[in-house]
Amino acid sequence: MPPKKAEEPEKKPLIGRVGTNLRVGIVGVPNVGKSTFFNVLTKSAAPAENFPFCTIDPNENKVPVPDERFDYLCEYHKPLSKVPAFLNVVDIAGLVKGAAEGQGLGNAFLSHISACDAIFHLCRAFEDPDVTHVEGEVDPVRDLDIISEELRLKDEEKLLQNLDKLEKVVARGGDKKLKPEYDSMLKVKTILCDEKKHLRFADWTLHDIETLNKYMFLTTKPCIYLVNLSDKDFIRKKNKWLAKIKEWVDKNDPGAIIIPFSGHFEHTLSEKEESERKAYEEETKCKSVLDKIIVTGYKALQLEYFFTAGPDEVKAWTIQKGTKAPQAAGRIHTDFEKGFIMAEVMHFKDFKEEGSEAAAKAAGKYRQQGRNYVVEDGDIIFFKFNAGAGLKDAKKK
Repeated sequence: MPPKKAEEPEKKPLIGRVGTNLRVGIVGVPNVGKSTFFNVLTKSAAPAENFPFCTIDPNENKVPVPDERFDYLCEYHKPLSKVPAFLNVVDIAGLVKGAAEGQGLGNAFLSHISACDAIFHLCRAFEDPDVTHVEGEVDPVRDLDIISEELRLKDEEKLLQNLDKLEKVVARGGDKKLKPEYDSMLKVKTILCDEKKHLRFADWTLHDIETLNKYMFLTTKPCIYLVNLSDKDFIRKKNKWLAKIKEWVDKNDPGAIIIPFSGHFEHTLSEKEESERKAYEEETKCKSVLDKIIVTGYKALQLEYFFTAGPDEVKAWTIQKGTKAPQAAGRIHTDFEKGFIMAEVMHFKDFKEEGSEAAAKAAGKYRQQGRNYVVEDGDIIFFKFNAGAGLKDAKKK
């Protein structure tokens, strides 16, 4: 008898929206440098005035995702068109204590966070007498507590409203169809209300995740912590708050990424010509960390991309992690997915090592993959599909 195939572990869906047009929201209390950061990140000009609620409607912009592989392919093919991957970034107005109960412009801001899929949690660790702090003095740990608790309270409010409705139809009305959802929501209640924790830290079953994705709770969204330093502290790589912020994150969001940066330093760099910029980076022995922030935000959304590459166009196609070849082909055109036959795939590192497509083929590193192939980040793909009238090659640019 042939040996039994090992059972594959149950693959859980991701918590969050399914799609490739996902957003990262910049969140923090007022006057911590969110709009300045958004401006240098997106090279746009959102207002950055010194008073709370300067930003009321969320500003949104697309930021190209920096990638040396993309640059290499563009240099190699010298294409007519170059299309990198993009990160959608939203600048959300400051959240104040009591926002969950409608303080400040609380409910509107919290709904803007709800429309995002990950959070850049920006906290202020710089002193500046010209930029007032809404709480009177600079204390990033207090600010982290405020935002964290407001998000939890808003989720608690949403949970209790919906749990009450479910209880009426399930516990009292005997509706068996909604019983699994009701059970999942009781687990949510334990985490949010009894343990007072954020939902992304619990161990959820497949069905629980379906319930979480129905309600899109704020505390399921991954967080990246950005610490805004003065340029002086950023250059000397010292600040009295950094250890305390790390301690808070280790306790409240274990494993989350912390990136110290300086909005002032980044703004200074953005004003300079390329040669001046390089000279300033050498003089201060500090470089911009914007690229790192963008890439980290993109990965937090569980996104990656594959390339189509040739003399007409080099393009990065955004997909969610775990996407199979036919669905990746569907990102280019729905016909590619419907009539999918195969994907001819080269890993980028193989293409670069061998020096050309022909050399990669000769080395056996150009592979034909079927519909169960899970696309890897940075794959260079040539799709073949049947368009009804016959076989067509799909090296779409």
